[in-house]
Amino acid sequence: MDLTPLDVRKKKDDLRRTVRGYDPAQVDAFLDLVADRFEEAVQDEVRLKEQVTLLRERLGGFEERDRALNEALIAAQELREEARLQAEKQAGLRIQEADQQAEKLVGDARRSAEDSERALADLNARRASFLRGMRSLLDRFLAEVSYEEARLEGSPEVVEEPEVPEEDGGEDE
Repeated sequence: MDLTPLDVRKKKDDLRRTVRGYDPAQVDAFLDLVADRFEEAVQDEVRLKEQVTLLRERLGGFEERDRALNEALIAAQELREEARLQAEKQAGLRIQEADQQAEKLVGDARRSAEDSERALADLNARRASFLRGMRSLLDRFLAEVSYEEARLEGSPEVVEEPEVPEEDGGEDE
């Protein structure tokens, strides 16, 4: 049975009076006091229930915010991890590209050096050939000059054409 402060107040009229019973004035005063305290307790209960409802609503809002913050935190962590992996992937690709470019540059430099070495060897061979030809030509001129000088002096030993020396095959100057 639900008991209200009004029920307590009405109860004093429902109670029977006896000769040896309690003092009706004291009982009435006590019942009024009980009713007042009971009324305060009911009002406190109503107020506390409203406060609990309000706090539950606020708690629900906080729980919703907490859930949203946790989701945002998880999303941020996933995004950070994704960005880190993407950066590592891009860095790897750039390093790989740089390695390929470096290998190409080194290869080009080697080919260029080899081409230069071949060109230098070819120029050295041409120079040697030119110098041999020049030496041979000068030897012929000297032989011709010696023959003409001997003829001019009237030397009887020189009757034939001067002998032209053969080209040297291995001399390099």
